[in-house]
Amino acid sequence: MHEKERHRIILSAVQDRPVATVVELCNLTGASEATIRRDIATLHMQQKLRRVRGGAEAINPPPFVGLAGRTFAVNETMRTSEKQAIARAAVDLCEDGDSIIINGGTTTFQMVHPLATRRCQIFTNSFPIAEHLLKHSKNTIMLSGGTIYREQNIILSPFDNDVTRNFYAKRMFMGAQGLGPLGLMEADPLLIQAEQKLIGQADELVVLADSSKFERRSSLVLCPLNRITTVITDEGISDKAAAMLDAADVTLVVAQPGSGQEEVS
Repeated sequence: MHEKERHRIILSAVQDRPVATVVELCNLTGASEATIRRDIATLHMQQKLRRVRGGAEAINPPPFVGLAGRTFAVNETMRTSEKQAIARAAVDLCEDGDSIIINGGTTTFQMVHPLATRRCQIFTNSFPIAEHLLKHSKNTIMLSGGTIYREQNIILSPFDNDVTRNFYAKRMFMGAQGLGPLGLMEADPLLIQAEQKLIGQADELVVLADSSKFERRSSLVLCPLNRITTVITDEGISDKAAAMLDAADVTLVVAQPGSGQEEVS
């Protein structure tokens, strides 16, 4: 690859992330670390980017405010086997012809593989979910409109009269930042606003939450426990958390490794 082409790619990469690392830039350009470091030094001298330890950053990053919480890429690597079991149990609740909403997230993303055998009408605000199902299933897919948040791979609309209001669902499937006595919790006000609209369009709310989510808290409550129909989690759920759900009359499904599941209450 010619030097000018590498420089264009490097300058593009530093615009859409806090810091573009040398390793990331090597993968993007196919160049060696030594070559990338020289390119960064050259562009730094030309005041086209800022050299930092291990990579580079934009001198004038775009004024884009991301969402609070961990990114999709980070969350995707955590508790993968539990998420897969939870997602299989969630899809077991779906039948051909159902209208469902799937909120963006790394646990809900795992639903795409078992959904390949279904034919549902699916509304989602997740690019990865929509893309996978369009390519690998015969489900009908509808995407929400709005602003794309790259780090979380979701689309959020600030408007009340968006397409969300025109889709009715039998069930909504969603993850969570945390789950406690006050209800379902999230980390960002924009997520709260968008997800409350989605929840209002579904008869049943099914929460996919691995057992670690019962130990986590956030300052923002999305909805009370009594709005939740079903919680699907893994075998690590504590007796205290199970009792909390039972007291709120929430059905608890414990996803077993493999393909099994157990309805507790």
